[in-house]
Amino acid sequence: MFHKRLLKEFRDNQKYIAGMVATQWVTLLANVVLMLAAADFIGKMRSGILGIAGIAQILLILAGVLLVRGVMNTLNSRFSFQASTEVKCRLREKVYAKLMKLGGRYRDTIATSEAVQISTEGVDQLEIYFGKYVPQFFYSLLAPLTLFIIVGMMNMKVAGVLLLCVPLIPLSIVAVQKFAKKMLKRYWGTYTELGDSFLENLQGLTTLKIYQADGRYAEKMDEEAEKFRKITMRVLIMQLNSISVMDLVAYGGAAAGIILGILEFGKGSISLEECFFMIMISAEFFLPLRLLGSFFHIAMNGNAAVDKIFRLLDAPVPQKGTVCLTKGNDVQFQNVSFGYDEEKQVLKGVSFEVPQRGFTALVGESGCGKSTIASLLMQDHASYKGKVTVGGVSVCDLAEDTLYSKITRIRHDSYLFKGSVADNLRMGREDASESEMADVLKKVNLYDTVMEKGGLSMQLDEKASNLSGGQKQRLALARAILHDSDIYIFDEATSNIDAESENQIMKVIHGLAGTKTVFLISHRLANVTSADQILMIKDGQIAERGTHLELMGMQGEYARLYKGQKELEKYTGEGAA
Repeated sequence: MFHKRLLKEFRDNQKYIAGMVATQWVTLLANVVLMLAAADFIGKMRSGILGIAGIAQILLILAGVLLVRGVMNTLNSRFSFQASTEVKCRLREKVYAKLMKLGGRYRDTIATSEAVQISTEGVDQLEIYFGKYVPQFFYSLLAPLTLFIIVGMMNMKVAGVLLLCVPLIPLSIVAVQKFAKKMLKRYWGTYTELGDSFLENLQGLTTLKIYQADGRYAEKMDEEAEKFRKITMRVLIMQLNSISVMDLVAYGGAAAGIILGILEFGKGSISLEECFFMIMISAEFFLPLRLLGSFFHIAMNGNAAVDKIFRLLDAPVPQKGTVCLTKGNDVQFQNVSFGYDEEKQVLKGVSFEVPQRGFTALVGESGCGKSTIASLLMQDHASYKGKVTVGGVSVCDLAEDTLYSKITRIRHDSYLFKGSVADNLRMGREDASESEMADVLKKVNLYDTVMEKGGLSMQLDEKASNLSGGQKQRLALARAILHDSDIYIFDEATSNIDAESENQIMKVIHGLAGTKTVFLISHRLANVTSADQILMIKDGQIAERGTHLELMGMQGEYARLYKGQKELEKYTGEGAA
């Protein structure tokens, strides 16, 4: 019934759990005092000796009990809040820290939607687990024993019958535990699958609309939603059935105790006051365990969610380097081979060297391995053969901070965050001054646009949707310039943008190449003609290398692609004219 590891991880919560159990127990004792006083009141009424003093006494006791219960309930709520809040905060911090350690590779371990779900609703399940279920479990053991001692002082037979009926409730819980565990595991699996589909469809909604596939995918999601509805209803039916069984046991046991108490009174074994007390207190034997049973399925759901959380937290983190400095910026690939799966190799024995400064272009048809080379340099993948070095040090040995401060990668879809232009630029360098930010905006020909729309305080929408494609790329480039790293990788940074933005970005790239090591991955060969070195990739290997003129003279793959693009541009240009 308990998740042992969860309790072990949060041992410091024991003081809050103990506090909740103590407040519940004091409340129980207060109720016992009230029932004893009420029984005494009934006895005095029957004997005809009830006076003003007796009435005042019962009223005073009632007021005292209400006061004690109010204080205990308040303290219990505070302990419950502190216990559940601390667990939720710490677990979310652990999940966040784990995702940060995994970096961009977290998708190899967990889907994005599942990470969101377990960090929100999954963690929220533990509010009742720690705030209600765990303390209720211990109180459910303490309360019947306490009442057994008190009732046993009056009549051991009645006390024994009531106590013997109590274990029937946990037995009914255990009976459904195995079945419930399997069903809740299926519930969470179906839930995360539905979340995956929803997130994917939401992100690709524009594409679905363009290809008029939204109806088909909506039907598919309806099927998944129906599957989730069915498993949810099964869980609810299981909960209702088990609650009905617990109610039958609880109130049946209380009825047995009441009937036996009345019979004992009829025999003269107990007094009227004791009989009244037993009638009023019998249900208290069973109510704590009955309440525990109502929390049980929520606790099981929390256990299923925690299993997913710990599966993420236990995922192996790729070994990271510790070297903080490198002597130079030269890049070497030595006989590097890599494949996303064992059956198909993307890179096959790639070797090349890039000097400390200059402009190197990686070109080739789509899928040849250009972006994979950039990914290996950024240490996005660790399972490759060969060696990738920067300044003579393997990228595997470089500390993460050193790697990211030394190499900046600008993609065609570099992310811009909701907030001000200044906030996004300061990601490049936190201490950048307003004049420095203005200078980089001028370099990418974006200064006037930004100034017209509010200056550096201009607010960007989610994913900078209030900027054009070319403006987004130029803002991402401005941020990269502020980062001032030694090596820049432009991974299709000029794709899907207007000619003006493309020319402006290429102008900045050529300027950086004078002092930095610059890689340009481009499908458009007109952008690489001035590169110091062009690597023509084909089928995961370097088919040709050299300058533009040298490669054109070879009349090989590069020349074929270049001439083909020129003919296409000439054709489209004439068509446009």
